[in-house]
Amino acid sequence: MKVLITGSHGQVGSCLVKQLANTEHDVLAMDRDTLDITDAQQVLNTVRDFHPDVIINAAAHTAVDKAESERELSFAINCDGPKNLALAAQTVNAAILHISTDYVFAGNKNGIYVESDNTDPQGVYGASKLAGELAVISVCDKHIILRTAWVFGEHGNNFVKTMLRLAQTRETLGVVGDQFGGPTYAGDISAALITMAIAIVEQGNTDFGVYHFAGLPHVSWAQFAQTIFDKAQEQSLLPNKPVVNSITTADYPTPAKRPANSRLDTQKITHTFGISASDWQAALSDVKPYLA
Repeated sequence: MKVLITGSHGQVGSCLVKQLANTEHDVLAMDRDTLDITDAQQVLNTVRDFHPDVIINAAAHTAVDKAESERELSFAINCDGPKNLALAAQTVNAAILHISTDYVFAGNKNGIYVESDNTDPQGVYGASKLAGELAVISVCDKHIILRTAWVFGEHGNNFVKTMLRLAQTRETLGVVGDQFGGPTYAGDISAALITMAIAIVEQGNTDFGVYHFAGLPHVSWAQFAQTIFDKAQEQSLLPNKPVVNSITTADYPTPAKRPANSRLDTQKITHTFGISASDWQAALSDVKPYLA
């Protein structure tokens, strides 16, 4: 299987490169320094030269608050880029696996979000990611849109690393307790993407479309923080565990509106590809890599 990875230095991209290393698969891993996905001609040339069986797009503009003042950049990376990759994939009959987000929803549903629920992004980031989904779907027949949420991993910046850093100097921390979701380990997202790619390319699976992949159990940010601190202390990595004070969204205003409900239903991906929800607690069984 020939795999083109974009965003190879990001949280998920780094895991993809690591997990596909020393396998029989032919991998071309590219980051923004080597491939500008917003340049349609550069993308087309790269795809034609490499002729991948599958493109996994892990590139994105993920600065949610900055997106509010960087609308053009956000749409260029999150919409135009994926469209360019999907168009190129179509020209060589490749499949494209594109990562999206819970932010495409309003976040006000009482239950868990399923793939067919109405989208209603509340900010620029979510709007740009939804535009990217629709662009990919419209130009490439063989597409997978993988929506995920609350991503963390050993690479890049994320909530786990931030909490552990703050824990070094704080005795108490106020963490939002009225937003709920499923923390998702980047390594599990990577493994899910590879499983789907193999199913499509080598096993002839044609169940294209939109899928949700995120972690269980669902928790609030405050509960997530508490678990991080508990795990770190169990592993003797946190001498003094901070007290977590649950605060409201209103107590912590941000430029971009956050979804109150980011809980994603993962039954479809389990039934179709045999992929279970991310076990985020297991991913914290060794906290040390997140301290680096």
